[in-house]
Amino acid sequence: MSDIANAPMRRRIRVLNDFFRATFMGGKIVITAGVSGLPLDVKARALIEVQRFTDFNAGNDPHDEHDFGSFDLAGETFFWKIDYYDALCQFGSEDPADPEKTTRVLTLMLAQEC
Repeated sequence: MSDIANAPMRRRIRVLNDFFRATFMGGKIVITAGVSGLPLDVKARALIEVQRFTDFNAGNDPHDEHDFGSFDLAGETFFWKIDYYDALCQFGSEDPADPEKTTRVLTLMLAQEC
């Protein structure tokens, strides 16, 4: 399928990802062990940074889905990533543009954990 034909699907995925990221509604949030070990105020500020993130560009968002970001906070570099699973979170979603078939999972991690 061409990029032009995929554009409406990418746009729908991007809207769903932006809503989920900004509200944390419509999916699951996972934090890694490194993030979990940080002080409570740093974890809270990091989650707020994820919700406020808007610095999408060709380097960090090549598919234009708004599914990845990074930022610096409290001397740490954080990454976050949205993945698409089926409704039971057992397999990848067959259609990430369909919220009835997809569970979005946002993982917040320290860059050093990658």
